Amino acid sequence: MAVLVDLQQVSARRGERVLFDDLSLTVNDGDRVGVVGINGTGKSTLLEIVAGVETPDTGLTRRGHGVRVGYLAQEPFLPAGDVRSAVGPGWQADAALERLGMGGAGSTDVAALSGGQAKRVALAALLARPAEVLVIDEPTNHLDLPAVAWLERWLLQYRGGLVLVTHDRHLLDKVTTKMLELDRGHAHVHEGGYAAYLSRRAQREDRAAAAESTRQNLARRELAWLRRGAPARTRKPQARIDAAVQLLSARAEPPARSGELRLSFGMPRLGDKVIACEGVGYHYGPTTEPVLKDVDLLLGPRERLGVIGPNGSGKSTLLDVLAQRRQPTAGRLEVGPTVVIGYYDQHGIEVDAKARVRDLVAGPTRVPGTPEDVALMNRFWFSGALQFTEAGALSGGERRRLQLLLLLAERPNVLLLDEPTNDLDIDTLRILEDYFEDWPGALVVVSHDRTFLERTTDRLVTVERASVSTLAGGIDAWTERQRDDPGELAPPSSSSPTSRRTSHEVASDRPRRGRSPSTIGREMREVEKEVARLGSERDGLGDALSKTSDHIELARVGRQLADVQARLAAAETRWFSLAEEAEAGR
Repeated sequence: MAVLVDLQQVSARRGERVLFDDLSLTVNDGDRVGVVGINGTGKSTLLEIVAGVETPDTGLTRRGHGVRVGYLAQEPFLPAGDVRSAVGPGWQADAALERLGMGGAGSTDVAALSGGQAKRVALAALLARPAEVLVIDEPTNHLDLPAVAWLERWLLQYRGGLVLVTHDRHLLDKVTTKMLELDRGHAHVHEGGYAAYLSRRAQREDRAAAAESTRQNLARRELAWLRRGAPARTRKPQARIDAAVQLLSARAEPPARSGELRLSFGMPRLGDKVIACEGVGYHYGPTTEPVLKDVDLLLGPRERLGVIGPNGSGKSTLLDVLAQRRQPTAGRLEVGPTVVIGYYDQHGIEVDAKARVRDLVAGPTRVPGTPEDVALMNRFWFSGALQFTEAGALSGGERRRLQLLLLLAERPNVLLLDEPTNDLDIDTLRILEDYFEDWPGALVVVSHDRTFLERTTDRLVTVERASVSTLAGGIDAWTERQRDDPGELAPPSSSSPTSRRTSHEVASDRPRRGRSPSTIGREMREVEKEVARLGSERDGLGDALSKTSDHIELARVGRQLADVQARLAAAETRWFSLAEEAEAGR
């Protein structure tokens, strides 16, 4: 088994804080390492060291000869130019962009992309290029559920080394074979996937609790012995006295976060009437197609509603309408008189980067640092020096947690959460899930996180083709319906693409046998030309779609684009079938 990346006793600091120390990790060919830990423990820093972007403060890093490392940062950098130049040429790049919802954006300048679009383009570039090691930081942020499911299948087919940071527990459990946990400066390696990690972490914490209980019992006995009186103590060996003092002065390692995340602030009572939509529609201009139409939706006082759908389908627009940020252009929206809405959107609450956490929590009307505010910050794990930290110096996850704190401090009784899991660590997500089980208000969640949806919602609706409808069959059934049957994009490799295909795909597309290699090769070349031609036609239609605002022309070009995309997918599948036939005949 080839060693791809080897870290020996590396350490990293941020100022006076030790992120991790004496960390050793070997990534072999075929290893799939998931990295977990609360926000601020150094997960992204570790990935930068593995990828060779950063050097550790101490320790050694080595890579195998000729090993290529592909790296996706949490906030990736794209070179100047258009999307096509950023991702690179070839049908595999086209297919990756298509699967990640950026198929029609080839000619778009990267400077015009949103943060989520830039992340998807960077991910497509990573997956389209051959590499022996992939180092990926939060790849599911800004992906919709079909794209997450496709990425999961892609990673399962990938045969190189993988180092992955993600809050998506379903993805972690599916693709990882080893877990590395960063906890209070220490690194703990667990063999097995996410479920095995949870079990071993619980065992480790139980052992630590038992050791602390034993230490405390010894300390009590020593204390009783010391208190028998000064005359008796003078005859006792000095070593016993020293041992007693050591036991009494010792302390268990403090928890990574003090206390629990308690979110009960005493919200206003919510009446029976919450939010009702009757025939609601919305469009961004009189000449554009509606984003929403004929939406009938009723929210109850203990609602637990999950909203799913492809990227760009109108999920965020629906939440904007429910929050009254946008007024419906058709139909009627009614909001109950007792409703106090808290909206946690994808961008979060805008905060002054120079303002300290304690000042933001106090707001403009209160004196910072009151006992009530300190208790509130402690509940959100902003304790000690973090309370005096400027918002701009917080990690991405810490900033999102601060935004959630500021939102809930307003005591809403209806929460609208748009992709709340982005950049939050898994421990925070579990606490939020437990909290929402007993929270007395109404909750509407837009999310691609399957675990979070399963734990926090009672019913699901989909937003597709401007319509909102109740989902039957659950998330897995909907994701399967979104999956294109014509084939999968295999990880790029010098070996045959067929070696990456699943048994299901091989069974559904059985190759013909017995033909000559020259015949198969000629057909493959013809299909490659067809793939290139359809790719160019698809790009041209995408450009035409971006340059018109006429709704009739948009509909016509959209239909042509859908037809070309279907033919392109079929041609790619045909190429895979021919490649498999050629491999079988060797």
